[in-house]
Amino acid sequence: MRPNMISVLIKASSSTVKARLEALVRSEAALSIVNDHEPGEGSVGHLQPDVILAAVESPDDETATDVLEDAVGPTPVILLVRGSISEWSDAFQRGARAVLPGNITATQIVAAIEAAVAGLAVVRPGDIDKLLFPPRVDRTPEALPEALTLREVEVLRLLADGLANKEIAARLAISEHTVKFHVASIMGKLGAGSRTEAVTIGIRRGLVLI
Repeated sequence: MRPNMISVLIKASSSTVKARLEALVRSEAALSIVNDHEPGEGSVGHLQPDVILAAVESPDDETATDVLEDAVGPTPVILLVRGSISEWSDAFQRGARAVLPGNITATQIVAAIEAAVAGLAVVRPGDIDKLLFPPRVDRTPEALPEALTLREVEVLRLLADGLANKEIAARLAISEHTVKFHVASIMGKLGAGSRTEAVTIGIRRGLVLI
């Protein structure tokens, strides 16, 4: 890889879409592909790409959950999404640096990669309000935040014990993907930007005993 090239790790729910994005990256002299032939927990950290480009179907998409959870340190994540942009109002809190519709042009994708690596957040002008200022829900002063389910409380308490997703899945006899879904739901309901913050809020609300 030549100096100053941007290394891109591509993730996609569809193998066809992934192949298209790989072809795009290969056609750009300033970009290079980071191969992920050995996917799995910790693989993103091992590969150390400059940016992660992920084409995903929905917030519950396993690829989206994996990418946002496994992204490490300052590695920026660019999401190319289908459907309504409004569904992704919490994507920036979950670690995304850019949220863009999947049908944008190749030129726009390259520009988003360069901007994200430079430390900028990227959205289309018409989507800013949908992503950063979602519609407010009027609540009375007495209204409580959305309650966690019993299963979510179980997962939250195991997070507080320091268990990784794989360990939580084994403890509760559920799939690791289901654990990731519960963790994302917990963070959304508690308004937490990280697992640690979710545990802190849980302790403050009496959901987790110390």
